[in-house]
Amino acid sequence: MNKIIVRADDLGFSEGVNYGIEKSVKEGIIRSVGIMVNMPATQHGWNLLKDTGACFGLHTNICVGKPLVDPKLVPSICDEQGNLKSSKTYRAAAKEGKDFVVYDEVLLEVEAQYQRFVELTGHKPHYFEGHAVASPTFFRAMEEVAKNHDCDYLGMSFFGPSKFRNTTLYVSLDSMLPDYDPFECLKRDALKEYPDNGVCMFVCHPGYLDAYILKTSSLTIPRTLEVEMACSQQTKDWLAENNIEVITYDDLI
Repeated sequence: MNKIIVRADDLGFSEGVNYGIEKSVKEGIIRSVGIMVNMPATQHGWNLLKDTGACFGLHTNICVGKPLVDPKLVPSICDEQGNLKSSKTYRAAAKEGKDFVVYDEVLLEVEAQYQRFVELTGHKPHYFEGHAVASPTFFRAMEEVAKNHDCDYLGMSFFGPSKFRNTTLYVSLDSMLPDYDPFECLKRDALKEYPDNGVCMFVCHPGYLDAYILKTSSLTIPRTLEVEMACSQQTKDWLAENNIEVITYDDLI
C-alpha cells in the first residue's frame, strides 16, 4: 500500500482560506494542517478545526501580516509601517544572493510564534516548517527553536526531499504552475515509487477567495481548485481503488 501525506498550509491567512480548509478537512482528504499564528484570522481558523483531530503544525510566517513581537525589535524583517516584509522582497534579495534577515531578530519572532501556537492549541506543533521565504537565516532560526522545544523540524517544503524522523518525504507542490490540475498532480505523485520507502508529501493551499487574500497573495484560483479536489468523491474513490492511504506526520516513526 502506498502512503501519502496531504497537507493544507495557511490556516489563519484569511477567513475565506479558513472556510476552504475547514471543508477540505471535514468533507475531504486533508488530515494535516499548518497554522499561521500571527494573523487576525488565526483564532477564527482554529475555532473551525480544533475538534477535528487533524494533525496541526506551525506554518511559521515572516512575510505577511504583522510580527508577534514589537516591530522595533525585528527591523530586518519589517517594513516602515511595522508589517512583515513581503515574500516578493525576499525573492528579490535571493535572486541577488542576499539574505537580509538578522538571526537574533528572526529567532525572537520564531520563538514568539512557537509560544503562540502552544497557547492557541494547548500542545506543541506536530511538525514545524516555514511559509514562502527562502532565507537560510530563517531556516536556521526555525531549526533552533524546534530543537530547543524538542519538536520535529520539517523545514521548507518546496526545496525537495526532506527527512522527518526516519522517513524521507518527497514534496509535490505544483500549485503555482500554469494550467495546474490538482487531481492530476495527486494521481501522478501518489503512484510514484520513492527511494528507501519514502512518502509523498502533497502540499496544497485550499481556500476560498476573499478581499484580503486577493490583495495579499499571488496564489488565488488554485486554492479553490484544491478545495474541490480534496472533497471530490472522484478523488476519494481513486485513492481507494489504487490502495493509497492518506496518513499524517503523526504516523511517521
